[in-house]
Amino acid sequence: MSDATPASRPAPAAAGTTNPPPKQISRPAVAVLGVGQLALLTLVVVASLRSLPAMATYGLGSVMLYLIPAIVFHPVASSAATSAVGTRSGVYVWVREALGNRWGFTAVWLQWIQNVVWFPTQLAFIAGALAFVFVDPSLSSSGFFTAVVIIVFYWGATLVTLRGGNLFAKLGSWGGILGTLLPAVLLIVFGAIWVFSGERSQVSLAPSALIPPFTGLASIVLIVSNVLAYAGMEVNAVHVNQMKDPGKGYPRSVFLAAVLILLVFVLPTLAISVAVPSKELGLTNGIMLAFGVYFDHWGVGWATAVVSALIAAGALASVITWVAGPSKGVLAAAETGLLPPALQKRNKAGIQSGILMLQGMIVTVLAAIFIIVPNVSAAFVALIDMAAALYLIMYMLMFASAIVLRRKEPNVHRAYRVTALPFVAGVGFVACLAAFLLAFIPPDGFTAFPPALYPWIVGVVIVVLGAPPLLFYALRRPGWDRRPADGSLLSDAHPEA
Repeated sequence: MSDATPASRPAPAAAGTTNPPPKQISRPAVAVLGVGQLALLTLVVVASLRSLPAMATYGLGSVMLYLIPAIVFHPVASSAATSAVGTRSGVYVWVREALGNRWGFTAVWLQWIQNVVWFPTQLAFIAGALAFVFVDPSLSSSGFFTAVVIIVFYWGATLVTLRGGNLFAKLGSWGGILGTLLPAVLLIVFGAIWVFSGERSQVSLAPSALIPPFTGLASIVLIVSNVLAYAGMEVNAVHVNQMKDPGKGYPRSVFLAAVLILLVFVLPTLAISVAVPSKELGLTNGIMLAFGVYFDHWGVGWATAVVSALIAAGALASVITWVAGPSKGVLAAAETGLLPPALQKRNKAGIQSGILMLQGMIVTVLAAIFIIVPNVSAAFVALIDMAAALYLIMYMLMFASAIVLRRKEPNVHRAYRVTALPFVAGVGFVACLAAFLLAFIPPDGFTAFPPALYPWIVGVVIVVLGAPPLLFYALRRPGWDRRPADGSLLSDAHPEA
């Protein structure tokens, strides 16, 4: 239907007169994204220092452990891009149109709930950094201290989010630069100076060390957690329509982003491994230990606290930015009648307060894991594996949807088309399925509870956190759909939410 209305049409000219030429209205041009710009956007979304200490224990072998997931996630970005047609973007729309509303809702729920599980892991990382800044570094191994930091900072971020506005979204980008990219560059420089000045490396730098040691399935389970290091490669595929020549530009952008992400991951990881013995590396304090070794060696130990503060600020900025973000997709589905009215509730600022309260309660319960499990690193690994498993289910749904959409709508114009999409998406699906199965195997050295219980605990968490959308869909009531008669969403009235 045309957007024009009778009131907007020009009035007829009076006899003997002519209408003046219509006034030209200047419209803002749609921004065109270059290859480099889209690659940098992807880098900012994906890059994180949180997973580096886990891979640093493998020394030079970490190069292969980063390279394999990078290859796996190329199909993720490609499948997402080929599904992004015009304004039809987002995993909820893609999966809904391919597999139906039930599975579309499940996919967006999983995308949201894995972020809920991610919050405690990111905040535990912050707790480790804060221990090096203000208190005793040994507290980075304290489950009680970590749980308190998680609860206090998460609910503080939630209260800020409930006020509305986009200030902290802007701070998030600066936090990413100062708290992620700057420390990564410093680690690369320090590591290079350390190696080339002849200092003793804690790991072998012989070419044979590129092949990581294999001592059984348990020794490679951390690869599952490393899969999440690349999560987000699909996010910027929705911008593919803004590229001048998506057919050529998008593949180049993905390749460039993969190279940049690998550099941000690999080189700082090696800088950590050459300075800190693997047996001393903790998953929440390994980066700070590395900076401590470097700064103490050069007689500026006080700088460790400064850099730790930057890392903590950057990580906190990312949490604040993401507290509201993923729940927006769930809210959009909720307002179509897929969730009860209590979870559709908004506050005066238009923020989805009902979902944020549920999100906060789940984070608080997960924070208790750090108290129950004596070893903070073990709790950290367990939460990462749970988040990976949930996210991998969502990715499998996305791969399946890309194949189905190509079959159902073969002639729809797409800004970017993947050659041999069924094969590409099929490879991604099988890789994610394999990683999902590995999530049920306890990591090497995990002693928090008996290995026989580990897969059951992971399975229970997956069911408890992943089954609700199926239950809500089965139990939905007509009264849950609170949309106006025209079918519009309340989101249209609150674009900031």
